[in-house]
Amino acid sequence: MCFRDRTLQGSRNVQHSIVFQVKLPVPEQSVNAVCPKSVGWEKNPKGAMGPRMVNLSECMDPKRLAESSVDLNLKLMRWRLVPSLDLDKVTSTKCLLLGAGTLGCNVARTLMGWGVRHITFVDNANISYSNPVRQPLYEFEDCLGGGKSKALAAVDRLGKIFPGVNAEGHVMSIPMPGHPVNFSEATMSQARLDVEHLEKLISEHDVVFLLMDTRESRWLPTVIAASNRKLVVNSALGFDTFVVMRHGLKKPKTCGPGDSSDPSSSSSASSSSSTPVEPAQLPAASLFSNIPGHRLGCYFCNDVVAPGDSTRDRTLDQQCTVSRPGLAMIAGALAVELMVSVLQHTEGGYAVASSSDDRMNEPPTSLGLVPHQVSQLSISPSIPSSIFLSFPLSLSLSFSLSPSLSLSLSLSLSLSLSPSLSLSLLLFPSLSFSPSILLSHMESQN
Repeated sequence: MCFRDRTLQGSRNVQHSIVFQVKLPVPEQSVNAVCPKSVGWEKNPKGAMGPRMVNLSECMDPKRLAESSVDLNLKLMRWRLVPSLDLDKVTSTKCLLLGAGTLGCNVARTLMGWGVRHITFVDNANISYSNPVRQPLYEFEDCLGGGKSKALAAVDRLGKIFPGVNAEGHVMSIPMPGHPVNFSEATMSQARLDVEHLEKLISEHDVVFLLMDTRESRWLPTVIAASNRKLVVNSALGFDTFVVMRHGLKKPKTCGPGDSSDPSSSSSASSSSSTPVEPAQLPAASLFSNIPGHRLGCYFCNDVVAPGDSTRDRTLDQQCTVSRPGLAMIAGALAVELMVSVLQHTEGGYAVASSSDDRMNEPPTSLGLVPHQVSQLSISPSIPSSIFLSFPLSLSLSFSLSPSLSLSLSLSLSLSLSPSLSLSLLLFPSLSFSPSILLSHMESQN
């Protein structure tokens, strides 16, 4: 009648079950008689009587358990802190990571933390012995035998971390300006195939991350992404500096007549989708106003010369990106957070660039401001905050009120040059009596 299976302190017990023994008389009806209707069954969705079925596959399959539990932090974030957070817009975003090195590994892990399921790597290098300690998607075994391909090894590692991720890896080179290609038929054919493959990958994804080592390797993806109106997030490292920026968004032709002749509409830009949303009509940008998304520049807008070969005539240590180990984690996390903030904005890639003056205003998204770039000139201050320069000034004034009474004022002015400029003013009044006159006055009273 009732079966209770309890497990307490590692011991299984079924003694609380209720069991009855029921003896039924043999019916006198013939075998061909109509079977009586059963009792206790419930109606199924079709309205017919039947047993109630329970699907326990989600509670028993580890992959299904991981699928339902991996986004728990994001769901709690939306439930408790950010009710307006649109998680579907983030999880459905297809991200293309150009570069599977130190920045690429950290960006991929942060993307998975935000619930992104579609991640594609592009890289042509192999894993070396110096990579696993700085790039969290690789291990020592990946370096043996000449090293595995970074793009393919990163895909395998993401699948082991979370089987539900849809990761792809492409081993290919990106043609770069300043790096000549010989005129052999095989080399020219391979360069054309690389460009076509890169165009296809960019058109199939929503966000493109530029995470390469050299500056010139970012030029061709920037141009292709701008023509396809894709959102581009660029991240670059120095020794103790970094920059994270989103490229401007090319203004669509459907915005109004005459936009194609506007120089700002042909600047390098990108979008979060192949069919960008109509941007809001904003006033003309100036040095003192927020800049619309279609007027933002790209990584190469300030260049006065074309990008060239930055590795020519340089030694191996000069060709490598030498930076502080923790810098890539900071820059990679900020790149993903910038992408999520742009996606949460109502205008997407056309979002107005927030400035430091907007910190006191209502943020444009539920996650805060949406800047054009985030940069750090140096993470090691040259002057400690406890050291400052002080210039004290003092002035004393004396007043004689009577032959036996005088008043003196001491004014002290201190000017301190520190991280916060301070000015202090101290006033010390005092009263003094002349002893000789005071003594003669006392004798006359006596």
